[in-house]
Amino acid sequence: MVRIKVRQNGPYVVEGDEVTLLDWNGKEYRPVNRASFALCRCGGSTNKPFCDGTHSRAGFRAAEAAVPGSGDKPTP
Repeated sequence: MVRIKVRQNGPYVVEGDEVTLLDWNGKEYRPVNRASFALCRCGGSTNKPFCDGTHSRAGFRAAEAAVPGSGDKPTP
């Protein structure tokens, strides 16, 4: 099973035994052979798509949260 955790004001942490990460052309990123890795969501990483911690130095603030009853719905 794969889990994606949204870190508050930080990256997406992807955890799982068999995760394949593809670029926009369908090419697989190598090596993603760890049980977990972090994906940048602030846009400032110098190692995109992976997080390098820039979000903390840049003061990145995210607006998302899983709030019951908020009316937010996943994109179909």
